[in-house]
Amino acid sequence: MEHHDPRLTANSTAISTPARATSPEISPFGDSNQAPTPTNGQSQDLHRRYNPFATPQTSRPQTSSGMSYATPSLAGRGPSKYFHSRRVAKGGVERPWLEKKDPKEKWVTIIPMIGIAVGLILSGLLIFDGLRSVTHHTYCPVLMEDFSSGTLDSKVWTKEQEVGGFGNGQFEQTTGDDENVFIKDGMLHIKPTLQDAKLIETNNVLNLTKDGLCSSELLKNCVTSTNITNGSIINPVKSGRVSTRKGSATIKYGRIEVKALLPAGDWMWPAIWMLPVDNKYGEWPRSGEIDIVESRGNNYSYAQGGNNIVSSALHWGPNTANDAWWKTNVKRTALHTTFNKKWHTFGVEWSQKYIFTYIDTRLLQIMYSPFDEPLFKRGNFPLSDSNGTRIQDPWAGTDNFATPFDQKFYLILNVAVGGTNGWFKNGQSGKPWVDESPTAPKDFWDGRNTWYPTWKDAGEMIVDTVKIWQECDPGFNYRL
Repeated sequence: MEHHDPRLTANSTAISTPARATSPEISPFGDSNQAPTPTNGQSQDLHRRYNPFATPQTSRPQTSSGMSYATPSLAGRGPSKYFHSRRVAKGGVERPWLEKKDPKEKWVTIIPMIGIAVGLILSGLLIFDGLRSVTHHTYCPVLMEDFSSGTLDSKVWTKEQEVGGFGNGQFEQTTGDDENVFIKDGMLHIKPTLQDAKLIETNNVLNLTKDGLCSSELLKNCVTSTNITNGSIINPVKSGRVSTRKGSATIKYGRIEVKALLPAGDWMWPAIWMLPVDNKYGEWPRSGEIDIVESRGNNYSYAQGGNNIVSSALHWGPNTANDAWWKTNVKRTALHTTFNKKWHTFGVEWSQKYIFTYIDTRLLQIMYSPFDEPLFKRGNFPLSDSNGTRIQDPWAGTDNFATPFDQKFYLILNVAVGGTNGWFKNGQSGKPWVDESPTAPKDFWDGRNTWYPTWKDAGEMIVDTVKIWQECDPGFNYRL
């Protein structure tokens, strides 16, 4: 049976042209605003399938609908409404700007603004006071060494030659040979090497005083021997140590910068450091020691930290058993690299009020120590040592808080090897000797097939430049 759309009336003038079975009448816009005429078997729900949001027919070109004439609207429905506005009742929209404000509310803004202003003023005063309190010293150049001459100037540098271990039981013999200390391509090289096997494998005596080579006045630092029977041997390795002790490059307060590449090699102990010229307050550590930088040549996997870590320290105390270095010791770790892979400038700035070490820039400090109280008080030393002897303040005769760091110091550059003072801890990372053993040097020598291959590629310290300045503020005699 034929169904008629009840929405259409007799007044409708729009007559649909039947569509071909293969070409359904579909809007080319993908929509339709005219309900299709149901046929037999179709539900009346079909009348509700037209798209009420479709583009009005009256707004389209006549040809867009697929007909030869426009359809103004659906019969009996009138024009389609696609936008609907509604009025907001009067007073329905809040207008807080028209309301009368409480006069007290302004303080909610004023009080925080006052606080911010006061904070900024106080911060500015503190910064000004801090900047005003900073002492800007005057520095006079003492040594600008770039090794461009190809030789070490004997008026400045001394190649120290000893076999006594330098107080740490170090295993190296320091030599003046070009094998261990030399200048190449305008740079200073300090390179450890193996000792002559003949001096170790047979009974021998090495006497540096015979040829006047020894730089120490103590015989124990100048003579050593190999005794096959008791296991003592001549130093198993050779290395270099240069200093400015006998030259003119010594300072009391000032600044030092050394641009260097540290070595890579198991059990190497590179150091850039300073000792007092005259030991004014007595033997070590009473007269102090300044370690600008020291490290270990082992790689980063070494338990105590290898060549990826450097440290700075001051050594000071009334005797060797009460060295308070641990109170002024700081480490610095390289970021994703080692100190053997990249050149660095290692520096120290030292005055009567403070001392600090740094890497590359004075802003990147390693260790900072102010001299704001007597060091004997800062050390908090015991009243007596282990044998009951009362400990005396070795710096009691001075009112300078920088004591013992108030005297001339000289610079040392060296690469030590091994030692029995604990710098390399027993039983860690395959250490081939025990510090307490009387045959520690021989045990180290016997393990050379393990550690010596690690020296092959970069087993030397290379120094590009050394710069030393004396603090020379007007009106103060720093040469005393």
